[in-house]
Formats: sequence, structure tokens, C-alpha cells
Amino acid sequence: MNKNFFEIKDVTFSIGGMNKVNDVNISIKNEGDIICILGPSGIGKTTMLRTIAGLEKINKGEITLKDKVMSSKKIHVEPEKRNIALSFQENSLFPHYTISKNIYLGLKKNSINNKNINANEIIKILDISEILDKYPHQISAGEAQRASLARSIISQPDLLLLDEPLSNVDQSFKEEIQVNLKKILNDNRVTTIVVTHDSYEAFYLGSKCALILNNEVKQFDDPYNVYHFPNSVEVVNFLNRGILLPAKVTGGNSLENDDLGIIKGKFIKHYPTGSKVQLLLQPEDLEHDDNSNLKLEVVDRKFRGTNFIYTLKTASNRLIPVAVHTHHWEQHEINEKFGIKRPIELEHVVCF
Repeated sequence: MNKNFFEIKDVTFSIGGMNKVNDVNISIKNEGDIICILGPSGIGKTTMLRTIAGLEKINKGEITLKDKVMSSKKIHVEPEKRNIALSFQENSLFPHYTISKNIYLGLKKNSINNKNINANEIIKILDISEILDKYPHQISAGEAQRASLARSIISQPDLLLLDEPLSNVDQSFKEEIQVNLKKILNDNRVTTIVVTHDSYEAFYLGSKCALILNNEVKQFDDPYNVYHFPNSVEVVNFLNRGILLPAKVTGGNSLENDDLGIIKGKFIKHYPTGSKVQLLLQPEDLEHDDNSNLKLEVVDRKFRGTNFIYTLKTASNRLIPVAVHTHHWEQHEINEKFGIKRPIELEHVVCF
């Protein structure tokens, strides 16, 4: 049996005597993999990182890294002996050092290491070359966050923990930094856990995502499955990428909704004929067709760059989101009728 590079087994994460996330089982199979911990603010994500780094102790379960127990009820390896780097969301730079000195402090810590990380390349990719001679109080929050990130990567840790690493980065710059950050981590095979409340960020950066809701890991899977095959209503509601419609199962590959009629597709889970279910319908599931006899009223339209997201009102006053490519030849205005292609066929049918 192959062992995982990093593993959390049955750990309950707590702080100040209060349990934050219970009975967690998460693993990183290979060195260099990136996983994301996703969830709303205040759910316990930062507590998990602090505990993995050794800043908090555990009373249940076990945390292992490279086949060595870091934390258990009886064992607690001190933070400085774990070779784990934690980059906090807030500014953690030393105020009396220049940005350059702050960054290269990490390099001194691990001057002998089997990784060949190019500090200058990391500084360039993170776009902080122009601030190296400045002090933390002279730079923006986003620049400070990227400098702290550079220091953590340069320290060549066995495991890098990033707490909301791009929360202070301007939106217009964030996507470029995400691409650069992923390239740095992949090129240097830096095993990383990223904490974020942004599902788009988690789906891009992580090969797997652990979604934390209601004090537990609701789903730990690759991003595609978390999005397209959510395992609970709670996951659907958090991601907010679709709606749940009441429907009745009419056969092995079909069900019926009062507003949309017959819907066909492969069921992810078997339901007996006649079962009443909640059908997950995501914006990309329905297709636009003005020649269709099924027309719904447009009540809202959001521009999303490559897509418009139309919100349509059904006869029973339910609201359905439908994605249409921006280059579509005809745009619909509020109160206009919008045709839905029939027959409705889904790639997969997810119900609860």
C-alpha cells in the first residue's frame, strides 16, 4: 500500500477549547501536489493551518508528513522542527527589515536543501522586484502579501500553507498572480495547502478541494466532481452555481418538472420510478433556442465576460439561471421571452 506524502487522520481541530472542524480525513498523495481547503469565513480553515504548522495541539487523530507523525494525542513536534511554512493572510513581514531582507531570511533558514529554487525568478514572477529596497510600511497590502509568499516559497518547506494568499491582491491582477503562483509551485514541486473562501480560486489552484461546512468536511474531491457532482444540498448552496427544482422520477433515465417538462440524462444515483426529488440544475445545463415552444420570461441578465447569465422565471415563479455565450447573435432584454431547447437532455442528473 502506497503511503501518502501528507495525511490528516480523524483529527478534530479546535482552538481555545472550542471544536472548529470535526473528524477530518484529508490527504496529499504525492510531493508537489496542491490541495485547497474551501469554505466560508470563520469556519475553522485558519485553525486547521495553524494546527498543521504546529501552533495548536490536537487531542484526537494524527497528522503525518513524509511518514513522520507531526501531531497526535501523545506527539507534538514543535513548529520550528516541522519544515512547514505558513504564510498568513495578514502582513507578517518584519517592519524594521527591507522587503529584500525579509524575503531572503527564508533562504538562510534552509541554505542546504535538495530543491533548487531560484529566488530571483520567484521575485520576478510575483512582480515584487521594484519594492525590494522598501520597508513594509512603504508598500501596499497586496505587495506585502506577495513578499510574504515569496519568503515562504524560498524557505523550501516540505509543506507550504497559504492562508487566503491573494485576498489583498487587486481583482484585475489576481488572475495573473494565480497563474504565476501555480507555475512556481508546480515547477518547484512545492507541496501546498491553500485556504480560500473563493471557489474559483480553489478550483484553479487545487488538484483536490476539501469543502468545510457546518464543522465538518462535506466533500473532498477533485474540483470537477465538487462542482458537477456535489454530494449534499449544503455543498450546492455554498457553491451557488445552480438551483434545486422539484421533480418526479418517471423512469431509469428521465424525470419530469411541472415547468420544464420531461428531462432526460444519466442518473448519478438510482431513484425508483415515482420518487419525488430535488433536481440540481446549473447555468450550463439548459440551451437557448428561440424556436422552442418552451419560453420563459427574462427577469435578470448578468455579464460574465465570456457568458451572459440569464435569470428566467417559470410559470410557477421559480428562477432558473441559464448561461449563454457572449457572442451569441441575439441578446434578450428584461421582460422578453427566452426559449429553452427541447428535448432537455443533461450530461448527468444529480438529485437529492
